[in-house]
Amino acid sequence: MFTNLRAALAAAGAGWEHVVRLGYFLRDASQVGVVRAVRAQMPPDGVDPAASLIEVSGLVRDDLLIEVEALAVVPAGS
Repeated sequence: MFTNLRAALAAAGAGWEHVVRLGYFLRDASQVGVVRAVRAQMPPDGVDPAASLIEVSGLVRDDLLIEVEALAVVPAGS
């Protein structure tokens, strides 16, 4: 779930330590436990960005179950 996010952060010269907010859009909010379990494996210890979860009736493709939105703040010159 977070593989693309990690790659996007790296391409921008950023890492998990720069992520300040995550937004989750789930087709089935009852799956939040799965999201939390996967998320717990990703950021390093001490990195705990703010997060919100919104249940949606659909995403851009019918086969998608989740969309993750991230906001990262990278200091100038990093």
